[in-house]
Amino acid sequence: MKQTAEVVIVGAGIMGCAIAYSLAERGVKDIVVLERDEIGRGATADAAGGIRQQFSTETNVRLATWSVRVWEHFAETFGQDISLRQQGYLFLLNRESDREVFERNLSMQQRLGVPSRWVTPDDIRELNPHILLDDIYGGTFCPEDGWVDTYAATIGYAKAARARGVAIVEGEPVTGLDQSGGRITGVTTASGSISAPLVILCTGPQTRQTGALAGVEIPVDPYRRMSFVTEPFDVLPTSLPMTIDFTSGLYFHPESGGFLFGMGNRDEPSTFEKTVDEEWMGTTVEALVERCPAFEAASILNGWAGFYEVTPDDNPVLGFTGDVEGLAVAAGFSGHGFMQGPAIGACMAELIVDGEAKTVDISEFRPTRFAEGDLAQEHNVI
Repeated sequence: MKQTAEVVIVGAGIMGCAIAYSLAERGVKDIVVLERDEIGRGATADAAGGIRQQFSTETNVRLATWSVRVWEHFAETFGQDISLRQQGYLFLLNRESDREVFERNLSMQQRLGVPSRWVTPDDIRELNPHILLDDIYGGTFCPEDGWVDTYAATIGYAKAARARGVAIVEGEPVTGLDQSGGRITGVTTASGSISAPLVILCTGPQTRQTGALAGVEIPVDPYRRMSFVTEPFDVLPTSLPMTIDFTSGLYFHPESGGFLFGMGNRDEPSTFEKTVDEEWMGTTVEALVERCPAFEAASILNGWAGFYEVTPDDNPVLGFTGDVEGLAVAAGFSGHGFMQGPAIGACMAELIVDGEAKTVDISEFRPTRFAEGDLAQEHNVI
């Protein structure tokens, strides 16, 4: 393993690999990415793979829109098939308290060029005629939204980064963040130390713990989320959009001949427990069948648990921590990180090389906002 580097990135999920690639593209060649497991096998692998532009925060919309353009041309740019399916995101609304927020969000999204639109119950029946709409008064839909293969996308970035000289070391957990005189000097692993003036934490659910290695408080906590995939069945067409019951958080979309579905338990406290809760699986299936009775004919093929990496305002922590010079972070995406990976890579590279992000202004998500009491709440969290 190298003993020195210009930049050390901790974590080889979508964020770590996209940032490494983008830095290398901008001429930073001496980059080492350290991954405690394997590339793309952490939180990224557990993600549902959704890509959407329907957010309530303008910064998130801009990040998502820029990323969608990358996802659309990923195969030709990176030589990697990511199984892109732009079949749309359909949000179902049944609480009057959400109407004004979604209408305001829709206006903002359309101003930014997102082709999202309001849909009535009749419109919803055309988009997904298999769901029950007795309590639904409307929703929103964006045809450009969809989903991709998270692992393939991360591997695509990792290959491109390595082709540009980036060293990605797997099975190498970071055990210490070295500093002297209030600034980062490198990292320590079981195999030794790497001296570096800049360290970027892309450690997802473990970010609070990795930040603590440098004595820095980064308010990111893990929350368990479970996803399930049905066996192939032909009762429902594979052309359906990603469908989300916003009140409950239930979602489902076609996947591998069957359907992927899930629903977060919003009452469960933060945990690193990564097992499937059989009782909550039953609750999720009941909600799924209640909203879409056709799923009575489906059988679950498998299921898994992963983590949302959540911050107090459900938005990421992006940039230099301000506590220790040379320590930056890109984490805390609260369930919408993977889809923004391309834009985050570009923005973090610009911040590091140029001193500011120009692709999208990410200053709203600066790490110091929590201490400043200037939070940026995201409403559209699934």
